[in-house]
Amino acid sequence: MITTINPATEEQLASYPAMDALELTEVISLADRDYRRWRTVAPLERRAAMHRLAALLEAEKQQHAEMISREMGKPLSQAVAEVKKSALVCSYYAEHADRFLQSEESDLDGMQGVVRFDPIGLVLGVMPWNFPFWQVFRFAVPAIMAGNGILVKHAPNVTGSSVAMESLFRRAGFPEHLYRAVHIDLEDVDRLTGFIIDHPAVSAVSVTGSTGAGRAVATKAGHALKRSVLELGGSDPYIVLDDADVSAAVNHCAAARLLNSGQSCIAAKRFIVHASVMEVFEEQLLVRMRSAVMGDPFHPDVEVGPIARLDLRDQLHDQVRRSVEGGAKLLCGGSIPERKGYYYPPTVLSGVRAGMACYSEELFGPVATLIEAKDDDEAVHIANDTPFGLGSAVFSANIERAMLIAARLDTGNCFINTMVKSDPRLPFGGVKQSGYGRELARYGIREFVNIKSLCIA
Repeated sequence: MITTINPATEEQLASYPAMDALELTEVISLADRDYRRWRTVAPLERRAAMHRLAALLEAEKQQHAEMISREMGKPLSQAVAEVKKSALVCSYYAEHADRFLQSEESDLDGMQGVVRFDPIGLVLGVMPWNFPFWQVFRFAVPAIMAGNGILVKHAPNVTGSSVAMESLFRRAGFPEHLYRAVHIDLEDVDRLTGFIIDHPAVSAVSVTGSTGAGRAVATKAGHALKRSVLELGGSDPYIVLDDADVSAAVNHCAAARLLNSGQSCIAAKRFIVHASVMEVFEEQLLVRMRSAVMGDPFHPDVEVGPIARLDLRDQLHDQVRRSVEGGAKLLCGGSIPERKGYYYPPTVLSGVRAGMACYSEELFGPVATLIEAKDDDEAVHIANDTPFGLGSAVFSANIERAMLIAARLDTGNCFINTMVKSDPRLPFGGVKQSGYGRELARYGIREFVNIKSLCIA
């Protein structure tokens, strides 16, 4: 059985039966049957089903948001926003998928060249708990609109959300088994995930999660010669230049660090600040972090909920402890509160330098690290001095200067004078140990297709 726990109260929520290899074989067979039917469905019919799914998400956003908040502790207002964003990606691909998949024609010395974008089969999604709806819809919606079928192995602690999403696809009118959630016990994850990837009906895999999880799944996919897209961990640098509007930068940086209680791959994790503005930036950031209300995610004033699991909270605290022992200065937070739930307070570490745990490791929680840079070149060097390369941000009054810095950053995206966010209209993904491949926009829908060339004499 898979048991879910409320991280705010430590109370058991529900238990769900885990699947074995025999049950998974049946699920895959049914999903493959419905995929073969779905790939022949006309674009207008696919669009209508996806619009119905968007409407269901919008109509039921409150109940799904409450499930998210109960299962992983996200403040309720943020959970509502997550469900609404999931509806947005459904509407986006309902409107644009057909255009993104239009065949491309060219003249080849008197012959006609045609490039088609055909579905490839069942795509397995291995999904994390921190955005339990958005990350699934971000992956699944374009893949389904391309004509594929979907299997989702979600994080066990958000199994209720996983069940709810499967129901949503069915009620929206998609074939009954086109989108299937598979529930696997933690002890069987490695073996049974490999079993699914090896199945001949499964053509590709998409992973959102830690670098370790991505490496493990990509190894299995590579061994099976199957395509994979990985969106993995990050340690996003936010560079604040000496001409930046410091107050505005602090607001964006704090919001980016505290979103989802800091549990996001694209959260701001390293604040690299020019020496001339470090003092004022530190003072204002400290005020902002101290004022953030931590507590019950269902309370409207709460900005920071609990960490999703006890082991993750303890791991975060150990990283802070090792950083302080290594010479970082603890300005606020940094201690486990004596209360029910897996809470960790907003924390600020200053004087951070190479060699400290918080300099090189990803901190998945509300912990901000301050690193001083003497000039633009040193800021870029520090930003790139990490195995990760997902998101980044630059704050400056001079857009041309900020763009020159953005071009030098080894990341999949860079936002100027605002916080990093994924958007259906822009490709999303990373480099280095943050993964490969892209989601969203026209790039994302073409990751899981057979790009087929035709030549007509």
